[in-house]
Amino acid sequence: MQTILMFLVPLAAVLLLAMPLVPVYRGITTGRRAKHAVIFNLCAFFGVALLMVILPVTGMVTLAEAAPAAEATAETAAASAGMTTGAGMAYLAAALVTGLSAIGAGIAVAAAAPAAIGAFSEDPKAFGKALIFVALGEGVALYGLLISILIINKL
Repeated sequence: MQTILMFLVPLAAVLLLAMPLVPVYRGITTGRRAKHAVIFNLCAFFGVALLMVILPVTGMVTLAEAAPAAEATAETAAASAGMTTGAGMAYLAAALVTGLSAIGAGIAVAAAAPAAIGAFSEDPKAFGKALIFVALGEGVALYGLLISILIINKL
């Protein structure tokens, strides 16, 4: 039973990771079907997140299995004892800060850049002012990256 689970659980993870590619392959990008693609992506994301929570709880994936106890060196002992829940949360926070700030910067640049191009095409003197607004949107991603670097340096 354990060997079957060791095969099926990674297979389920791979299938959940590949699920968002199905709407792309079908060409579902506009109209009412776009809602189905978003729901499909959210189900895949939460499925993978659920697998990440279930696997360590059930004991199928543990750090202790990585090295036999007889061959434990100082490095493997430090590695198994070094990763705590707080460190894991810090890495998760750093990833979320970087990802969400990049998404926010993308939204800001997507709104500011076409307006800047339109203003520049009407009046070439407005280039400097328009560029400032686009750069402010990109600054959000840089601030997120800076905060994630500070979080990781605290570990």
